[in-house]
Parts: sequence; C-alpha cells; structure tokens
Amino acid sequence: MQSPLPVRDGVNATRLRLPDGGPWDTAMDYMMHRWGHIDPQGIEDRFDAGEIVGEGGIPLHRGTRLEDHTFIWYYRTLPPETRLPVELNILHQDEHILVVDKPHFLPTTPGGTYIQESALVRLRNQLDLPDLIPMHRLDRMTAGILLLSTNPETRGKYQVLFEKRQVQKEYECVSAAEPAAGHPAVDFPVVVRNRMTKSRSYLLAEVIDGEPNAETRIDLLRTFDGADAGGHPPAGAGRRGLYRLEPHSGKTHQLRVHMASLGLGILHDSFYPELLDKAPDDYTKPLQLLARGIRFVDPITKEPVEYRSRLQLSEVR
Repeated sequence: MQSPLPVRDGVNATRLRLPDGGPWDTAMDYMMHRWGHIDPQGIEDRFDAGEIVGEGGIPLHRGTRLEDHTFIWYYRTLPPETRLPVELNILHQDEHILVVDKPHFLPTTPGGTYIQESALVRLRNQLDLPDLIPMHRLDRMTAGILLLSTNPETRGKYQVLFEKRQVQKEYECVSAAEPAAGHPAVDFPVVVRNRMTKSRSYLLAEVIDGEPNAETRIDLLRTFDGADAGGHPPAGAGRRGLYRLEPHSGKTHQLRVHMASLGLGILHDSFYPELLDKAPDDYTKPLQLLARGIRFVDPITKEPVEYRSRLQLSEVR
C-alpha cells in the first residue's frame, strides 16, 4: 500500500494497522496502549500537530474513531546513531538502476538499531533519491555487489528477473582448505542441496527434513597459507581456501549454512557452525564473504550486463 507520506531523511514513514475492535474508542487510545509507556506526551503532540495520517493522507486528531481508518502512517522519532566507519562505493548509475559495493558491517535496509546507518538510507540522502529501493539484500556482515532500483516506473521489470531467478550471482569466501574433523573430504566442485527454514532462535537459519529449497554450487579456487597482521602464519591456522559460491536460491544465510555443512565454516562467522556470544563489531575481522558479481539481461536495453565488485577479502593472500 502506497504511503501518503513522503520519505523523510531517507526513511519511510511507519505504517500501523489499527485493530478491527477492542477496548479502544480512538486511534490515539490504541497508540497509547502500544507506546504510551514510552512517550505519551509525544503521541498527543503528534496528533495535535496533524503528523499522524490515515488513508489518503487525512490528518488524524485525538478524537478520530478507531474504525475510521484501517491503516495510519507517522514518522518515528529516530535515536541518534554513531556513523559506522565504512563507506559505500558507487559502481554504476543510470536512470533505472544503481549498483554499489556495500561494505561489511553496513546493513542493506533500516532495521533494529541501524536506521540512518544502512546502505539504503545513506544512498537516498547522499544522492537525493527518495524512491530508491534495493532489488535484493546482502546480510549486514556480507560485502559486495548490491543492485538498487532508482525508477519506480521500471522497477517491476527488474523485480521480475529476481522472481524468475534470471539473475546469476557469484560470491567468494575464505575458509579452511580442508573440512573440520568429523566431516568427509569434499571433491570440488560440489552442489549442496537441502531444505532450509528460519529458526526461532535469534536470526539463525537451520536445515530441516523435506524437499530441498536451497541450492549452492561451491568450487575451490585456490589454497594459501593464512597470515597475521605482520604477514606471519598464525599458530594452528593451517592452510586456507578461496571458494567460489553460486547460489541458485536465496534463503537467509544460505551460503554460510551450506559452507558450514561441509565442515568449512566461513572465516570470522559468529553464527555458523557455532553461535558465538554477541560481541561488539570487530572491524579488523569482517566475515570473509563477498558478493563478487551479478549477471543478467537488462530488461530495458535487452543486453547482457555484468557488474563486479572491486572489494577484496582481507584474509586472501
């Protein structure tokens, strides 16, 4: 449903669905029930200022009945954010699409504690493109190629490519050169297929029994010795491998789960194969996963195009 409020400071207005009924007479009563314990005066002030609107952009007031609107929109009060010490690089821009290199640690879209500090909001503000929308997503900890739509009139043509799996993606990652103890040797290239679902646990994906819905082709490009900041092999590091990953589906954390299933968990992955205690971001140890390239036939020009990341994984020697 189209928001009647424009993007402000790079952020969309929040949409709230009002209940069909309940112990609330007005829309404000319901909002007080939801968030009155946080900022009751702020809610009243927003209604008085006409900053909360319903369908058609109609401003609501304190006495607007609950049943008068199904959805309402408003701008959230955003907490201050510390700028993340990472930068986006623009690789291509035209009247239809924008292609960027997203760094590690920067989320693709706003969420949780990251609103202004997301690739989407940064780019909307930097380029003055309020209609900018990502065509796919990269995990916050994954770097590389990100494609966004700049033109609402042609956006659907690119969305269809992703829906019909007509976009080929290529990733690279660094892991151990040999599987961990207890896992069999792998004859590369290998195709991993299984059924994945989002776990009830915090942010985790898991493999379950059933018809496969996730598939990745994995190949070992080369092996090399690991090294510390001084260029010396760290104790017990062993040899590492640079791998090419070609997903044929797009499940949450698919590549990380599939590598871990082979006993080849991606270097600096705090989720797989083992969930580590939450810790502050360590910018010296980014997840060694990079969206290296993306290929498709451009629906506007009808020509094949390919965009390649200029970033390099920090652990590759």
